[in-house]
Amino acid sequence: MNRHIVVGVDGSAPAAAAVEWAAADAGRRGLGLRLVHVCEHAPHGVDVRKYCEGTLAAAADRARGLAPGIEVGTVLQAGNVAETLIAESAGADSVVLGSRGRGGFAGMLLGSVGLGVAGHAAGPVVIVRGPSVAGPGEVVVGYDGSAHSEAALRYAIEQARARGGTLRVLYAWQTPAVSPYAAAYGGLAEDVHEQEMRAAAERVAPWREKNPDVRIVDEQEIGHPSSVLIQAGTTADLLVVGSRGRGGLASALLGSVSHAVLHHVTCPIAVVRPRDERA
Repeated sequence: MNRHIVVGVDGSAPAAAAVEWAAADAGRRGLGLRLVHVCEHAPHGVDVRKYCEGTLAAAADRARGLAPGIEVGTVLQAGNVAETLIAESAGADSVVLGSRGRGGFAGMLLGSVGLGVAGHAAGPVVIVRGPSVAGPGEVVVGYDGSAHSEAALRYAIEQARARGGTLRVLYAWQTPAVSPYAAAYGGLAEDVHEQEMRAAAERVAPWREKNPDVRIVDEQEIGHPSSVLIQAGTTADLLVVGSRGRGGLASALLGSVSHAVLHHVTCPIAVVRPRDERA
């Protein structure tokens, strides 16, 4: 199989939603699907092998029904789920997962497998919480000029192009905390704010020039990046973030912003890291 999307399959409702999202994405972008099921257990009294084979076959039938023209391959193996999907990510366009699998607690928005894969995969990881809902086709991406956000922006542009929708590039800036005795520096703070916002807009301009076929709008907001992106995710079809931004520690697998949106945003979320930086 050439360029393909890997999908984690386990028979759960979130995994079914992930298959549906990935099939639509593969159809739009002309990619294949590689459905991966790690056979761990089955309901009491059911043959484990047959159960796992049936789970995988049902997912493949669903994918072919949703996107008849795509190539669908299946992988059934034993082992650790997260480790298997991380290994699969090396040769994949992206990895798509449900927000939690059969072993997850119902109240958790993101399971341990999703968090682990998002933190270690070689490329984009898309987390899908529920069935896709037709929206305005808007893709939102957080962009601060860091290497991780550049990778996120490239992926977001491809997504927006395939959807024929708008790409909304967001930059959030937190006003530095100042002493109540620093009123005299109000003018300086305002100048810094204007410079920061202008620089953010200028960073987007080259991307717009290189991709004239994609409608790209940029917005600069005052606020914590997590809060701004979580709010944007309430109306987006897809939210894209880098695995960490300018403020992230080099040793961190996921930055605080990507971690926050993974736990709070309900639309599909893509976490992207540069291909040459695998954790």
